[in-house]
Amino acid sequence: MQGKAGKSLCAGALMSVLLALSAPTVGQAQVYKWVDENGVVTFSNIAPPENQDFKVLTFPCYASDPKCRSVSWEKVPLNTRSFANEIRSAALFNSVEESLIRAIIHAESAYQADARSPKGAQGLMQLMPATQAELQVSDPYNPEDNIRGGAQYLAQLLTEFDGDFELAAAAYNAGPSAVYKYGGIPPFDETREYVRRVRILYRRYDQVL
Repeated sequence: MQGKAGKSLCAGALMSVLLALSAPTVGQAQVYKWVDENGVVTFSNIAPPENQDFKVLTFPCYASDPKCRSVSWEKVPLNTRSFANEIRSAALFNSVEESLIRAIIHAESAYQADARSPKGAQGLMQLMPATQAELQVSDPYNPEDNIRGGAQYLAQLLTEFDGDFELAAAAYNAGPSAVYKYGGIPPFDETREYVRRVRILYRRYDQVL
């Protein structure tokens, strides 16, 4: 049984992590929570050991949210475990790299299956209603359905832009017509920041997957 000192220590650890999350210089987007063999609850921005069951406590960071620009994308913890089967299946079926799908999910919703952006995009891969209808995504908040649709859309964009993932990412954010109109990444502040975010996360996920 965990004593008062242990509970106090865990509460202090959680407060420290939450304060770190709110600090602009750190800007982490998620916290790992797990219970060890002694029943001690731990909160950390560093992933637990491989054999440890855990939960990820996520914090809103939508692609269109300017506050997310304070996040250090070179340092934010990666998530290589959540929705592993769904992402792997979608990657294989659509011939899209798992690392790119994870980069898009991380950039769009920070792995929040119930995410809804101020612009109306929904779910892990932040699909707009019109895109959902086109891809026959019946439930955007169902991880399998959302990832299937998002990966299919990403595959279409990669084909359309000859495998250029930066143009595909720009089109994912701003729409293909905007990419054609400007002959490349559109000069929208949000889109340029989004492409930068995806570029960093894609490289980092590719290094560990």
